[in-house]
Amino acid sequence: MNNPVPTVYLIDDDSSVLRGLGRLLASAGMKFAAFDSSLAFLQNFDPTAPGCLVLDLAMPGLNGLELQQALAARRSELPIVFLTGHGDIATSVQAMKRGAADFLTKPVDDQALLAAIRDAFEKNRAHRRAREELAQIEQRLATLTAREREVLEHVVGGRPNKQIAAALGTVEKTIKVHRARVMQKMDARTLADLVRLAERAGIGTGRGQ
Repeated sequence: MNNPVPTVYLIDDDSSVLRGLGRLLASAGMKFAAFDSSLAFLQNFDPTAPGCLVLDLAMPGLNGLELQQALAARRSELPIVFLTGHGDIATSVQAMKRGAADFLTKPVDDQALLAAIRDAFEKNRAHRRAREELAQIEQRLATLTAREREVLEHVVGGRPNKQIAAALGTVEKTIKVHRARVMQKMDARTLADLVRLAERAGIGTGRGQ
């Protein structure tokens, strides 16, 4: 369950292309699901599933770029490898600026496609790891009291205990206790660990100044 098998989502209105890509992926031992339109894919879209899209650019209805926009609006983390027989430089640049993993022209080289898919899988794994790490950090932050959160922000801002105590109207000994509890609850062994965790959660080093 911790390492679900990624799926290649094939989306192309040409059934012969879908069959050919399916055979290629099956021979490479990759799990895939084929759809003949963007709408058919969206109806079965699972935003939590790992994998990537291999997407035709020019399709009736919702074309490839429009599907890319629709997925971005849904905060999809699935990387997209575009395939097109009608692509031009401007279109590929537009797709890449919007986060496409790759842009290949038809007829696509089998090995180039498989390499692009493997790169997309790794990109997706990295996104998922980062999201899971952030969720864990936010869970730890939620265990802090309001005063501990204040101390955290001051500590991350680089202030010594004496200065934090003055700012919060308490004594240095109390700040040391709060600081130790923050380190424990955040599962941080060092100050550098704490700063990294805080920054991952969007708590900048300049906050509280």
